[in-house]
Amino acid sequence: MINNYPLINIYERCSLKSKISSQLLYGEKFKIIKKKNKWLKIKTSYDKYTGFIRNRKFIKNLKVTHKVSSLKANLYSKPKKNFLTSYKLSFCSLVSVNKKEKNFYNIGKYWIEKSDIVPIKYKARLFKNIKNFKNVPYKWGGISYKGIDCSALVQLFFKFNNQYCPRDTKDQINFFKKVKKIKKNAIIFWKGHVAVCISNKDLIHAYGPRKKVLIMNIVKTLILIEKTAKLRVIGIR
Repeated sequence: MINNYPLINIYERCSLKSKISSQLLYGEKFKIIKKKNKWLKIKTSYDKYTGFIRNRKFIKNLKVTHKVSSLKANLYSKPKKNFLTSYKLSFCSLVSVNKKEKNFYNIGKYWIEKSDIVPIKYKARLFKNIKNFKNVPYKWGGISYKGIDCSALVQLFFKFNNQYCPRDTKDQINFFKKVKKIKKNAIIFWKGHVAVCISNKDLIHAYGPRKKVLIMNIVKTLILIEKTAKLRVIGIR
């Protein structure tokens, strides 16, 4: 099946009181493992992540042609600026473009601005636009502009470049190759946390204690996390 809603929570158990373990973006494929009352146990196609979502009317087919390249993309009911809806698609959402009209692309019931999407095969420098997530709220299990966690911030940029990346830090650290020193684009791991180096001096991460995505000095961050969480770096990738 394919998610045809802007954003859907994936829960650890079939209860709204359960923890959110991840989310489904628009256009993402998933497999239904079993049905239980108003819930579906699913496995995502991209990273084989399992969990529970509320049962809704999903679609079976979507010929994906483009992906959202901006942090968030507005949807319009007509190809004009004054027909803005309340719906938005987050970075890395997948869409099917049916037709074009000036600076708008039609994606079914809605229209999206041309500047917010790129062809599905498009690739960029891996972490080129990761700074766009600066100040996005921290959210455990989140993967969107509404809220994101540290491992999702890493995964999204591999996914955008049509590359595989595991969802959780414990799997990411074993998936990537080791490097000997901290440098630009290096990924730093602590137990349960991860950050991306955007230069030889600074990193970016979804930092739970400060409840948002922050750009911080690398050395100061290492000292801070060791002091406050008693955690040392366990790997550089």
